[in-house]
Amino acid sequence: TSLAEVNSFSPSMPISPSSMINQYKFEDEPELRDLFITVDDPESHITAIETFITYRVVTKTSRSEFDSSEYEVRRRYQDFLWLKSKLEEAHPTLIIPPLPEKFIMRGMVERFSDEFIETRRKALHKFLNRIADHPTLTFNEDFKIFLTAQAWELSSHKKQGPGLLSRMGQTVRAVASSVRGAVKNRPGMFTEINNYMETFSQKINLLDKIAHRIYKEERDYFNEMKEYGPIHTLWSASEEDIADSLKGIASCIDRCCKATEKRMAGLSENLLPILHEYVLYSEILMGVLKRRDQIQGELDSKVDALANRKTEKDLFSEEIGKLEDKVERANNALKADWDRWKQNMQCDMRSTFTNVAENNLRFYEECLATWESFLASQSVDLHVEEDSEDRP
Repeated sequence: TSLAEVNSFSPSMPISPSSMINQYKFEDEPELRDLFITVDDPESHITAIETFITYRVVTKTSRSEFDSSEYEVRRRYQDFLWLKSKLEEAHPTLIIPPLPEKFIMRGMVERFSDEFIETRRKALHKFLNRIADHPTLTFNEDFKIFLTAQAWELSSHKKQGPGLLSRMGQTVRAVASSVRGAVKNRPGMFTEINNYMETFSQKINLLDKIAHRIYKEERDYFNEMKEYGPIHTLWSASEEDIADSLKGIASCIDRCCKATEKRMAGLSENLLPILHEYVLYSEILMGVLKRRDQIQGELDSKVDALANRKTEKDLFSEEIGKLEDKVERANNALKADWDRWKQNMQCDMRSTFTNVAENNLRFYEECLATWESFLASQSVDLHVEEDSEDRP
């Protein structure tokens, strides 16, 4: 069933969350995988210089290029940053998955708290598995080294020299600043992608901000609810005639409070991470487009130089031929990765928003059932009192 068909409401459509979720049919099951990665077991390390967290990375594989079928190593956040920079250097026009930021937004959670460490662990786990699922990145040699090398081996490998993007600061702004002016011969497809990403970036950033604001308001509401219920219980001690009703209200509020807590957990675990991941993806994609334009601009400058020179034409022609091949490879890589990324993004968004809808339905149905049960009990009590008053 398509989303359009599901959105067209009909009275016969089931309204239960569990039955509604079955209305959606997503992509077919993925092909059999031969590389499985798990990030778990965070461990704190305190030295005289710094405090940091390492994570266990367990890899299981049936690939012939690996010497063993299972590996277990420990990695810190800086190691993940190194891997990302090496992937960007080796594949400048592929879409490298985002990493969680080194520092988090003020007012969310404290660094090194259990909540922060768990949030980062999940993000690092997703980062590695997105690379493992990528048809090109998964066979990158630095990725293999990251998964298999012991700490001292990885350290030795990293000392071979920083990558190009590491020297440029590893930021999209640094990459973007290297391209000045519009590219003359940019294919129309990449102009369309650029326009799409500008709009997508605006929308996903706005959704991210609003979702965080909603979560904060929900948390404030939850804290108020925790104080609101017990007040009715305390009040019932001094109101004998309505004590049962007051206790019933307190019980309803307590149940709704627990339902609200589950709803908040759904937002923090499912909606917020996905939205923020695609905020980071929008920045990464704009950087990829800039790098493609940089390659195109290099070719354009050589063509202009050739047109203005009467000598050294053979040398320039050879360089232009190599640059044309480089541009074609960059274009083909980005086209394929763009189609793959867009399909994954749409699948992630459908799954996320469907999950949010299901959680909201469950929340409201639970709260509605709680209050309806309370009203039914009050109605029975009222009828009993009326009958007793009518008796002689």
